[in-house]
Amino acid sequence: MSPSVFELHQVDVRFGSAWALRDCTLRIAAGEAVALVGGNGSGKSTLLRCLHGLQNVSAGRIERAPLKQAMVFQRPFVLRSSALSNVALGLWLRGMPWRQALERAGAALERVGLAEQARSNARTLSGGQQQRLVLARAWALQVQVLLLDEPTASLDPAAKREVEQLMAQFSAAGMTLIFASHNLGQVKRLADRVLYLEDGRLQVDLPADHFFGGPLPPGAAAFVKGELI
Repeated sequence: MSPSVFELHQVDVRFGSAWALRDCTLRIAAGEAVALVGGNGSGKSTLLRCLHGLQNVSAGRIERAPLKQAMVFQRPFVLRSSALSNVALGLWLRGMPWRQALERAGAALERVGLAEQARSNARTLSGGQQQRLVLARAWALQVQVLLLDEPTASLDPAAKREVEQLMAQFSAAGMTLIFASHNLGQVKRLADRVLYLEDGRLQVDLPADHFFGGPLPPGAAAFVKGELI
């Protein structure tokens, strides 16, 4: 059995009287590609934020392996500087000499197909290019766990394919991927395990082929069919 990256034990998250997560118990192993699916407000983003340490839990506990991790948001944050500097700065802040950081940042941009945009202001890049830029940051930092919250939701088909290809390559290289998505085709292409959430509860936890090919609870079955609940 692969070592655990995350273990959640009866985790609750409440915002006032509203439950964002409720009684969530879960183990994610190193090297898995895990998709979080469910309707809006089901708890996907809250779960990702808890895993990344951005959201405190109201009850229960989360155990994390001492691994490097990064999170990619639907709308990535980029600095008003060159694409190269956007990647190099994170390395420099972690103690790498600036010249070495620039060299590694250049290699990272090459890795994601942005070498020609290295000197461009990151704020002027397209949405797909900005997503590839933040993936370059993660690659440069040599993270072992990557969390993504709807990383291709606002992208055109060509940009989606480019981001998906990078996600697939990172996964094939052994990186643990945990991503939220409404795109079930994307889930089929990238995930080896699917978690379905509904009203903050983890309702289904299955291998991807079983999720799409086997019986499901009514809510999950309706979600897969694209029916409104």
